[in-house]
Amino acid sequence: MTRSFDPAKATSRPAGRPSRRDALKIGGAVAAGSLLTATSVPRVHAAEDNTIRLALIGCGGRGRGAVGNAFAASDGPIKLHATADLYEARAQSARKILGRHAPDKVDVPDDRCFGGFEAYRHAIDTLRPGDVAMLTAYAYCRPLHLEYAVKKGVNVFMEKSFAPDPAGCQRVLAAGEEAKGKNLKIAAGLQCRHSVARQALIEKVRAGELGEIDVVHATRSTGRNYLGPPPAKADPVEWQIQQKSHFLWVTAGILSEYLIHQIDECCWVMDAWPVAATGTGDASNRSNNCSQNLGNYDIEYTFADGGKAIVQSVAPFATFIHGSKRSAQFSGAVHRATVHTYRGKEIAKDQIDWRADREPCSPWQAEWESLLSAIREDRPHNEAERAIKANLATIMGRAAAHMDRKVTWEEVNDSNFVFAPKVDELRFGSPAPVQPDAEGNYPRPLTEGWVEL
Repeated sequence: MTRSFDPAKATSRPAGRPSRRDALKIGGAVAAGSLLTATSVPRVHAAEDNTIRLALIGCGGRGRGAVGNAFAASDGPIKLHATADLYEARAQSARKILGRHAPDKVDVPDDRCFGGFEAYRHAIDTLRPGDVAMLTAYAYCRPLHLEYAVKKGVNVFMEKSFAPDPAGCQRVLAAGEEAKGKNLKIAAGLQCRHSVARQALIEKVRAGELGEIDVVHATRSTGRNYLGPPPAKADPVEWQIQQKSHFLWVTAGILSEYLIHQIDECCWVMDAWPVAATGTGDASNRSNNCSQNLGNYDIEYTFADGGKAIVQSVAPFATFIHGSKRSAQFSGAVHRATVHTYRGKEIAKDQIDWRADREPCSPWQAEWESLLSAIREDRPHNEAERAIKANLATIMGRAAAHMDRKVTWEEVNDSNFVFAPKVDELRFGSPAPVQPDAEGNYPRPLTEGWVEL
């Protein structure tokens, strides 16, 4: 695919807030300059304290960071009520770490600290209507966990990626529709949609200030993609889960884990979902490599109006808009709100003619402010469909690169392909969803017989 511009020229990246996983900032103080101001707050529970309870399901850094954002929200009392993880020790560790930072907001005794494949059920069962199940484990179990939370009548915050395959996406969509019927709130962890600075630039795009949008170009390096063979005595299921991003059935792979935000940004700017995708990737690093990912990704999305989005797994960490009148930067390193327009089409620091105002709080914080206020004020709030369409766009690009052919939106949207048909029944000691051949090689993209749709 021909490129008419050089991403290396995108040099303007002013400092900003770190990633939620880079720093855990929690406490009882109200986030400075919060987007939302609490007014009259209706009662969420019959309980006198009106506290929203959280159940953290998936206790890694991403989940703990999300709890920190919830704790810092300005809209009423909130407490961590239960923790759950595949490993009970990690659930206990999360309880301790969060308790040290905000002891008044953590109430998780031993009997509400769960481990194992069924831990999510036990944690959700401790909640009441109006509470929030935080689904921050890996993508392979997101549909199952969401279905149970909706069945039990609790609100949901779910992290990306939302499903590893089209069949999982359809399950999430169905659960999202069921949640609407029950008046449940669902927030999805594509936090850049809550960025005030990006919203301001979107207004300029919609007003035609950049002209027709020819190309949106998003880049982010995914690093070295290598996985050695498993230890001789490793449980295959456990080993594959622990290697997470290297096995597509677990987390949907590095394209989704790293670049779903950038792909969603491209679709947001275009105000549409792509009609087709083509892609390439480097498989030359495959010697003794068990990873199911390509060494790099280069995806071209086509939209119905002829516009393009180019998504590449290279530096810098940034998203740029190329319009017929002028260009703009939409996003910067580690999702910073590096948002500005240029006088013309040239991307250069001395050509910037407008910068977005400094954001009152981070997008990670803003998404929690929005969710919690929607719960307390009983407003509609369901991001499941938009999140899954971004997930499907990501799967479409991944499939195009892996199968080395054009993939259409209809094809991926109508697909029921699933990487692990029995994933809901998975346990340690079960047959692993991905099996090596006689030489110890795992199925990999760009090989004869590879199927992803």
